[in-house]
Amino acid sequence: MKNRVIIYPTDTVYGIGASVYDKDGIRRIYEIKHRPLDKPLAVLCANIDQIEEIAYLTDDARKLIKAFMPGALTIIIKSKDAIKNSMGLETIGVRIPNYNLAIDILEHNGPMATTSVNESGEPSLNNYDEIKEDYDDLVDLIVPPSGEKTSSLASTVVDITSSIKLLRQGAISLEDIEKVITSE
Repeated sequence: MKNRVIIYPTDTVYGIGASVYDKDGIRRIYEIKHRPLDKPLAVLCANIDQIEEIAYLTDDARKLIKAFMPGALTIIIKSKDAIKNSMGLETIGVRIPNYNLAIDILEHNGPMATTSVNESGEPSLNNYDEIKEDYDDLVDLIVPPSGEKTSSLASTVVDITSSIKLLRQGAISLEDIEKVITSE
């Protein structure tokens, strides 16, 4: 999938993504979205094995993955060297979407650096026809929805690299996250 950028549906909003190992594909995402380079992309993974391929999992990370993934939680954890090289990040936000079609795409292509489909700073687009009209000439593939239930609410983003820090409120509350982490 070298230098390929695709748009695909997830359980939250449509994502625009490229392989986490493809610097050129990742650069294209930033160009397409007019996104500032200091705004990192999340990485969507098919399963915990893919997460372990790109990041270090602490006990807290494992608890959150077990409790909330697949689902609308993005956790920020320390990245491994391969990600530091391709994405230039010491930490990375990872998530397993609760959407079978997205999982199939990720199983086939590996972990994908992904963000919402929109002009940076604008509301996310979540309508296939609008996305096709606006982005068809800019990306290599736009995957139509599969009919699975989706939510227009973005994922909750929590940084657990040192203490628990809520970066974006989504479907999962900080209280629920703290309960899972403090449980035995």
